[in-house]
Amino acid sequence: MHANSPILQPVTIGSLSLKNRIVMAPMTRSRSDEAGVPPDYAAAYYAQRAGAGLIVTEATNISAQARGYPRTPGIWTEEQVAAWRHVTDAVHQRDGKIFLQLWHTGRMSHPDMHNGGLPVAPSAIKPEGQIRVQDGMKDFVTPRALEAGELPGIVEDYRRAAENAKRAGFDGVEVHAANNYLLEQFVRDSTNHRIDEYGGSLENRLRFPLEVVRAVVDVWGADRVGIRISPVTTAPGNTPLDSNTMVTFGAFVDALSALGLLYIHDIEGVTQLSREATDGISFTALRERFNGAYIANNQYTLALAEQTLAAGDADLFSIGRPFIANPDLIERLRTGAPLAEAPKEYWYGGDATGYSDWPGLHGR
Repeated sequence: MHANSPILQPVTIGSLSLKNRIVMAPMTRSRSDEAGVPPDYAAAYYAQRAGAGLIVTEATNISAQARGYPRTPGIWTEEQVAAWRHVTDAVHQRDGKIFLQLWHTGRMSHPDMHNGGLPVAPSAIKPEGQIRVQDGMKDFVTPRALEAGELPGIVEDYRRAAENAKRAGFDGVEVHAANNYLLEQFVRDSTNHRIDEYGGSLENRLRFPLEVVRAVVDVWGADRVGIRISPVTTAPGNTPLDSNTMVTFGAFVDALSALGLLYIHDIEGVTQLSREATDGISFTALRERFNGAYIANNQYTLALAEQTLAAGDADLFSIGRPFIANPDLIERLRTGAPLAEAPKEYWYGGDATGYSDWPGLHGR
């Protein structure tokens, strides 16, 4: 029994009162239709998991240009907004809190997703490896470098997406600046070789991501905006993506803190190894440089979360895969009940099966 675990007690971050310190991490599940409209059963899926202190939705495309993968949801059309409204209503009926994650994949895409057009990126640098499209895996292509004059339009896409998220009834938004998608592509010196005001110096590389964050803050207020970062990601490929990761992300976190954001959501790599020596990154130091809340992510167990909280190294803990097959994950953690495991074939694509039909401890 873990009913008295500090992780499972109510907590307030900023003006947001949460049932506990567990965040349902954003997980792409590829159940939307080709127009990017979430299915009716997405409302049940998210509502079943409203025991989490906070739900962050699957990554959601801010525009048609933003798409990288089939059957991922969007937030740029009225049909998408209406479908998400069903989700937020269902979550709120169960006294849950839910943020929408705003996403632009940048170069992590394929012409099949853009009627033959090239994906866009800060610079024309091809990712390593392959990407899944409608008819299977295909090699990445070299993206088209964005013109400086195009960037204000993308900032407006983020602003409009943030406004649409508000109309859809969300409690806030999370800006996706992780996993080598568009915003991180601008931040990293391996993927940003621009020679204009959006490339070169660290200040210039941070310029566009910070313009995006400011636009979203203009809509929501800083106390309802979080951001996801992944300083130690190596995707795509297995080489470091930045020549001095701690300097780069230290400056990024400083700038985000100055904007007064509610939280940073940090993908910490293999958390169990060390919080201090992963590719030269100190997660503890990043946490100390940020004035808001810190959400730690990657393979956290309840015991590891308790240990990290006691050390003062995080405020909230996001959990992904265990939520797939355990809609009542919080109750299972509270009671020490065993966790179900979802076969990988249910992770992506398909229908309600393996998505919104997992039984809780007491049946449906």
